[in-house]
Formats: sequence, structure tokens, C-alpha cells
Amino acid sequence: MEHLSLSETEWRKRLTPDQFHVLREAGTERAFTGRYNDNKADGIYACAACKLDLFDSVDKYDSGSGWPSFTQPVAEDHVVNHSDTSHGMVRTESRCARCDSHLGHVFPDGPPPTGLRYCMNSVSLDFRPRERA
Repeated sequence: MEHLSLSETEWRKRLTPDQFHVLREAGTERAFTGRYNDNKADGIYACAACKLDLFDSVDKYDSGSGWPSFTQPVAEDHVVNHSDTSHGMVRTESRCARCDSHLGHVFPDGPPPTGLRYCMNSVSLDFRPRERA
């Protein structure tokens, strides 16, 4: 996959201030405030920064956490996970594989079949309804 690398100035032109804070500065939106937390529509969630497909609505579930949660990405190589020891915790951060934007964190407390909870910030995602044939 080709990596997208832009300057801070270029990212600021492309993104809203909230998106820049979360995607480029690893910020977090407040729980239960994101536009996709309660989204039940069928479709694909892509990276808000580079539009790479990240998650499918068939893998979305209500975790009760206040953020959109998924059991797995659309492809293993679309989301990269890193150790995150910020804020006095040990967590696994999820980033977009194409543009290295912060998406959220993944936890080992999700439902079957993966047992994972990809807890994502709504502001880091763009939703595209699935086209019907």
C-alpha cells in the first residue's frame, strides 16, 4: 500500500480542527458525542483523512462505550496497531495504514468471533452507504 505523507500545513488544510486534533495529534472525542456512535446504516467506514476503507458496518456493534465499535477491520493491512503508554495506561492504538492517522484503540473485550473491540473516534471516520444492486 502506498503511504500518504503530508506536511502539518497540508493536513490542516484538509481536515477540520476537530479532525486534525484526533487524527494527527492522537486526541479523543468525548464519549457519546460522535456522529457514528449510533449509526445503524449499512455501509463502509473509511479514514476521514485519506479515504482508505477501514471498517464494514456488518462488523459494527453497540459496545456501550460511547464510541463506534467494530470486531475487525475490512482488511488486516488497513489498520496498524501500536503500543500506547500515554495517560498512565497500557493500550493498543489503532492507526490508518495509509496515512498513519490516529483512529482509536483496540481492546481484547469484544464479542465473538474475534473477541476484539476496535473503539474508534467518529471524527476519524467517513461513512459511505453500501450501494444496492
